[in-house]
Amino acid sequence: MASATAKTSRREGLVRTNVVLDEALVQEAMRLTGIRTKREVITEALETLVQLRGQREAIERLRGAIQWDGDLAEMRKGRVFDGGR
Repeated sequence: MASATAKTSRREGLVRTNVVLDEALVQEAMRLTGIRTKREVITEALETLVQLRGQREAIERLRGAIQWDGDLAEMRKGRVFDGGR
């Protein structure tokens, strides 16, 4: 849960914005990443979001554009399946 105010200013490619963040979520992100500041963890989160969405768009553009002539049954021979356990 995050909300941003309209107050922003730009300087050297940076934007200053006041936001209300879920503190528990920020702390968990900091713990998981080892990042020490909120600014850095938010930057990491934004970079990751942009990267993942870019990958998704790239994959969507490839949908139907690649011809695959394989045999899944043949590829699966010899695999061991444990029933999801």
